[in-house]
Amino acid sequence: MSWKEYVYRKAIALKAGTEDLVYGRHLLRDWAAGLATGERPIRILDIGCGYGNDLVAIRETLGGKAVLYGLEGYAPYREDCAKVGILAHDGDVERDCLPYDDSTLDVVLMNQVLEHTKDLFWIFSEVNRVLRPGGLFLVGVPNLAAWHDRLMLLVGMQPSGMKVLGPHVRGFTQPGMKAFAEADGFFQVTGFGGSGFYPFPRALAVRLAKWFPTLATGIFFRIEKTTKTGSFLDVLRSRRFETAYYQGPLSPL
Repeated sequence: MSWKEYVYRKAIALKAGTEDLVYGRHLLRDWAAGLATGERPIRILDIGCGYGNDLVAIRETLGGKAVLYGLEGYAPYREDCAKVGILAHDGDVERDCLPYDDSTLDVVLMNQVLEHTKDLFWIFSEVNRVLRPGGLFLVGVPNLAAWHDRLMLLVGMQPSGMKVLGPHVRGFTQPGMKAFAEADGFFQVTGFGGSGFYPFPRALAVRLAKWFPTLATGIFFRIEKTTKTGSFLDVLRSRRFETAYYQGPLSPL
């Protein structure tokens, strides 16, 4: 066994029991709950909702003042969501229109999903369409600039958040996501946080992520829809990229 492999295995062992911190549910929960005012329930969509854990955490905080929806391509997860009162639709977020009318949702969540997608422009366009002005797009992604990934690059190793033999096709940092989300003024980043800090034990990981969020394992963004009209696809149309994007059913290549 090489020294690099030995160190990697030791790090994996040390982080055991802290993996849930990467989902940053406390951040998403508090941001979503902070939007609730008055008696009107807030309408929340979780894209890639899985078992519905993020939505359930928000509902518990709001005391029932929430109408919950999900988008999930895996049928067993949709069945699990139905058991806890979440209506989850089937769909491909990179190719389909979201099954909601314009400006009808208060919050859209995507937690640990965007790193698996290519067509960010279409996704952001659809989220912008279904959110009301002032609504929130709450995003959680692995941090390509996490301190442990910086260290791995320094010694010539592949960053753990962007393995070649792995499921992630995009890497994100705090300034990179902010620049993308705020392109051409459709959204504004109004909150940022970090969660998880591999491979430290839980109590220390919580503190380090709070003190140094840009070095945390997972990074989280509170992105608010502005009043700008139009489509986020205009961001793509005004730029030229070598990579082709599908852009969804409204503007296929």
